[in-house]
Parts: sequence; C-alpha cells; structure tokens
Amino acid sequence: MNQSLNQPLIELYDEYTHCPLDRRVFLERLVAMAGSTAAAQAFLAVIEPNYARAAVVAPDDPRLGSTPYTASPELKGTLVYPKAKGPEIKDNLVIVIHENRGLNPHIEDVARRAALEGFHAFAPDFLTPDGGTPKDEDLARDMFAKIDMARVVRSAADVIAAFKQKNPHMKIGAVGFCWGGGSVNSIATAAPGLDAGVAFYGVAPKLEDVPKIKASMMLHYGSLDTRVNATKEPFENAMKAAGVTYQSFIYEGANHAFHNDTSPERYVEAAAKLAWQRSMDLFKQKLA
Repeated sequence: MNQSLNQPLIELYDEYTHCPLDRRVFLERLVAMAGSTAAAQAFLAVIEPNYARAAVVAPDDPRLGSTPYTASPELKGTLVYPKAKGPEIKDNLVIVIHENRGLNPHIEDVARRAALEGFHAFAPDFLTPDGGTPKDEDLARDMFAKIDMARVVRSAADVIAAFKQKNPHMKIGAVGFCWGGGSVNSIATAAPGLDAGVAFYGVAPKLEDVPKIKASMMLHYGSLDTRVNATKEPFENAMKAAGVTYQSFIYEGANHAFHNDTSPERYVEAAAKLAWQRSMDLFKQKLA
C-alpha cells in the first residue's frame, strides 16, 4: 500500500462508493483535494478496481468445476466446486457475498479460492431480481443504494433453510466483503441454519436482532476504516451479552477493502492473506 497517498482521498472514495456521492460531485471534490486533474486521475488508477487482476485462480483451473447456479428465483449466481467432488452439494457450502458492485470477476475469483480449500462455493448475485449485475459499476452502485435489505436477508435465509431441509447434516458458511460483510452479519440474525459467518469490514446488523445469531462469527476490520469501525464495539458488546461465539480481528494500517486485490491502493497483502487463512480455518472447523 502506498503510504504517501493522502488518507482523506481514500476516505472521499469510500464516501463516493458507499454513501453514495454522485460521480460528478466526487470528481470535482477529488480534483480539488488532489490539487490537479492529473493527480486525481493517478489516484483513480490505483484505487478503482481493475478486474484484469482478478484471476488469482484461473477460471479454467483444472482442479475446479464451475457452473451457473440457481439457488432460488431471487438468487442466481455461480457455483464453483472441487472437480473431485462434482457439482452436487452434499456436505458443505460456502456462500461468497459480493461488495456493492454486484457479482463481478473478483468475487467469482474469491469463490474459486474457497473451492480450492475443498468447499462448494456459491457466489450469488443479489441483483438477480433487478435483472442481474450490470457491467456499468456506477449503475450497480446506484442500484445498491436502493436495494431492499429485508429482501436480501430473506432470500438468503430462505436458501439456507431450503438446503438444510433437504439435507439436515449439511454445514453452511457465508463470507462477505464490504456490503457483503454487512449482509453476512444481518443474514446471521435471520438464518439459524447458518453454521459460520465471516464478515470482512461489514457494518453491524440491527443490535436488537443479535441474540438470534446461532452461527460462529468472525469479523475482520481495517484500523483506518472509521466508517465501519464505528459499528464494531456496539456489535461485539451485543454478541457478548447474547452469548454469541465470535472472533474479531483488526488489521493495523489497513483501510476498508484491504482484501480486494483488484484495487492496489487499498489492498494490504499481509492482512488479506492472514484474514483469509483465519476465515478458511474457521470454515474447516465449523463446516467439517
């Protein structure tokens, strides 16, 4: 991570992507803060996702199989699985939940990483009812600003319940990033069949719903991510009071989205790899 970059620029980008700001307003403020149009363009080049970097695991990796998958009419996506296991989901499943840009090549790559750990990995598109994730990221961001979170939570909880009804012995985990991290936290309050939930820099759910969580939770935070971190302590206090099993980690010097290796300015390799390994260890423990 380039420590010379002015932290306020990163915080402005975070405001743009999550509040959200109109892109014209964002660019005007960015140019003013960066000092010039050229400096603003240089900043965008290193912080905006570049999906050419998304293939950490090649889509045609011979160890894996991949297929479009319909979990429900509201949740279609991509299923990735170890070829040795085949496409039928029998024993364990990891649901990989995208950021507020929808199902994109980076999240499909993360699903492949989970599949290489031995899991069936389903990467759903929560914009399925709206026609699916568009190629235009700004349009996707605007769609997420209007998304019905009650629908998101209900659709995921229904899919988890359906899997459990079909096979009560199946173990199910969920891992999410940014918007998806917050979604994991909220889904955990509504899905008693979820065995393990991992939230990367996700905001807390409604605190009054925290006692409903049955899953073992793992939370990852970047120390510089003030927006999300403001929800950290109240969430942890609520879990302690409710007796929820959880682990929480904060990664010093890391910003929001530190795991996303398509955005080189925010990606922190050491933190990302450690958080991922901790997450996979949890799943191997709880989904066995």
